[in-house]
Amino acid sequence: MLKVSHVTKYYDKVKAVDDLSFEVKDGEIFGLLGVNGAGKTTTFRMITGLLDKTEGEILFNGKKIDYSVTDQIGFLTEERSLLTKLTVLEQAYLYGGLKGLTNKEINERLDKLLAKLEIPEYKNRKIKELSKGNQQKVQLIMSIINEPKLLILDEPFSGLDPINIELFKDLIMELKNKGTSIIFSSHRMDHVEYFCDSLVILVKGKTVLEGNLKEIKENYRKKNILVEGDINIDKIKEIPGVLKIEENKGTYTISIENKEVNTKVFKEISKSKNITKYLLEDASLNEIFIEKVGASYEK
Repeated sequence: MLKVSHVTKYYDKVKAVDDLSFEVKDGEIFGLLGVNGAGKTTTFRMITGLLDKTEGEILFNGKKIDYSVTDQIGFLTEERSLLTKLTVLEQAYLYGGLKGLTNKEINERLDKLLAKLEIPEYKNRKIKELSKGNQQKVQLIMSIINEPKLLILDEPFSGLDPINIELFKDLIMELKNKGTSIIFSSHRMDHVEYFCDSLVILVKGKTVLEGNLKEIKENYRKKNILVEGDINIDKIKEIPGVLKIEENKGTYTISIENKEVNTKVFKEISKSKNITKYLLEDASLNEIFIEKVGASYEK
């Protein structure tokens, strides 16, 4: 388990991370979210030992993170960090060697991971010869070749098409099921919703929202009603608590202040005879993120 307790980081007089605390349990995927400059990268570098914190404590399985622990950590950075003149195998020897693996172990693990990501033929190809998507596959392989107990994934799906995103998803879920603690960061809120059990949202280094994702969505007062069919939009707009109505390919999304408004909307819509769908949903994480981050920047 990773435990971050009251961690603060200053760059001279600039406070990049402000009293940050969270825990990531074994086999949990934890979301660390925020716009650019929120403090995510600084936090990742403190966790991996690349940066010293100013205040607070970071423990992994009860130990401070130093060279005795870093072999158990994997980090896929948002920036491409491959040596493009090397072959995939040479890159694996470099990364795996730094993590204390033998060449035999590296070869065996590399073959398995290349097969899972459907690029076994690229083992002896130079990285610069690969497409952006295949370079991202190699980058993921390098971050997990040591079979880490703690894995940080920063925008892992960059440059991937939908088919390869599914390959990544399968591999990430396999690591989770084996007990790896994973910190996941992405600007794609649908990916965060798919993976994450709990999360923290940062604004200018400070936590503005934290907790279990399911509970966050349930406790968020605003809801959405999805409707398909012929509805009287003008009448629905007049209902107190209806915030907006959007239409996309025959589906209306009615945003309401809270679930109590749903009763009034349902009463009006039930007057229509051609309704094929009516569904009350929690607000999306994307909506919640925009409100929380936007409100914090306005202060």
